[in-house]
Amino acid sequence: MPLPLIALAVAAFGIGTGEFVIMGLLPDVARDLAVSIPAAGLLVSAYALGVTIGSPLVAIAVANLPRKKALLCLIAMFIAGNLLCALAPNYAVLIVARVLTAFSHGAFFGIGSVVAAGLVAADRRAQAIALMFTGLTLANVLGVPLGTALGQAAGWRATFWAVTGSGVLAATLLAVFLPARIEMKKANLLHEFSVLKNPQVLIVLAISAMSSTSLFSVFTYITPILEDVTGFTPHAVTLVLLLFGLGLTVGSTLGGKLADWRLMPSMLAFLLAIVVVLIIFAGTMRAPIPAMATIFAWGVLAFGIVPPLQMLIVDRASHAPNLASTLNQGAFNLGDASGAWLGGMAIGAGAPLTTLPWIGVGVAAATLVLTLWSASRTHAT
Repeated sequence: MPLPLIALAVAAFGIGTGEFVIMGLLPDVARDLAVSIPAAGLLVSAYALGVTIGSPLVAIAVANLPRKKALLCLIAMFIAGNLLCALAPNYAVLIVARVLTAFSHGAFFGIGSVVAAGLVAADRRAQAIALMFTGLTLANVLGVPLGTALGQAAGWRATFWAVTGSGVLAATLLAVFLPARIEMKKANLLHEFSVLKNPQVLIVLAISAMSSTSLFSVFTYITPILEDVTGFTPHAVTLVLLLFGLGLTVGSTLGGKLADWRLMPSMLAFLLAIVVVLIIFAGTMRAPIPAMATIFAWGVLAFGIVPPLQMLIVDRASHAPNLASTLNQGAFNLGDASGAWLGGMAIGAGAPLTTLPWIGVGVAAATLVLTLWSASRTHAT
C-alpha cells in the first residue's frame, strides 16, 4: 500500500470529518451563536455551494502548480478555514470560514484523484482512487461520531480544533511521502474549461449528481425513518448509521476493484442493484433486522459507484482531468442538496416517510437509463 496514498486518505478523512460533523453540532452552534436551527443549517448549504461553485475556480488557480505544491496549498486552505471556524466570534465569520474550507474540498479531491491514479499501474488506478476515498468513508464511520461526541462534551469549537489538527497531520504526511515530481500536463484557463464542451463529460457529471440525489433523497431523512417507521430508539439509530458507514467503506474498496476490472459494466451493475435494494428497503423498513441488512447493502452500493464515476471522469476528460475531477465533486455535492430538497418537498406536500425509498428508486432508475444510453453512444463511436 503506497505511503502517498495513505497520506491522501488521511487528508480525505480530515476533510470528510470537517464537512459532515457540523450536522451533529447544529444545536450547540445555534445556541452558542444565538441563531435559529434553520440559520445554523445554512452552514451545511453554504459548504455545499462552496464546493460546487468555488472549488473549480480554485482548481483552475492551481492548475499549473506542481501537483505536490498544489495539494499542500489546498490542505493549508483547509487548515486555515477550520482554524477560523474554531475561532469564529460570530455567525457571519463562521459562514465565511465554512465557505473558505469548502473551496479546498472539491479541488483537493479532484486533483488528489488524478494524483492517486498516476501513482500506480494502469490496471490499479480505480483502486488507488478508492483507497483515497476510503478516508472519506471512515470520516463518516469514525470521524463524525467522535467529533460530535467531542463537541457535545467540550464545546463545538473543540471539534474544529481537532479537525484543524487532522489537517496539520495530513499536511505533514503529504509533505513527507508525496513524490516531489508528479507527472502533469500544462494547462490554461480556456483549455481547461473546454472540457465542458464534451457531451460525454457532461453526462458523467449528470450521472454523479443524479446518483447522489437518489441517495440523499432518502438518507437525509433516515433518522426519522428509523425512529418513526422502523421503531428504533435514538441510540439504536446511531448503531444503524455506523453499520451504513461500514457499508460505505466496503463499497469504496469493492467499487475500485470492479472498476479496474470492467468500468462501465460495474457502474451499470451498481446502479441496477441500487434500484433493487431501494425497492427492497421500501418493504423491509418496517422490520428492524431486515432494515439493518438492507441499509448495510445500500451503503455498499451507494459508495461502490463513486470510484468508477471518478475514474470515468478522469478517462473522458483526459486533457483536463483536474478540473473535470473537481467538477465531479461539485456534482456529487449538488446531488446531496438536490436529494435533500426533493425528499423535503415530498414530506412537505404530505407524503409519508415510507414514500421516500420510491423517490430514490425513480431517480436511480433514471440514472441507470442515462448511463445505458451513454455506454451505447460510447460503444457506437
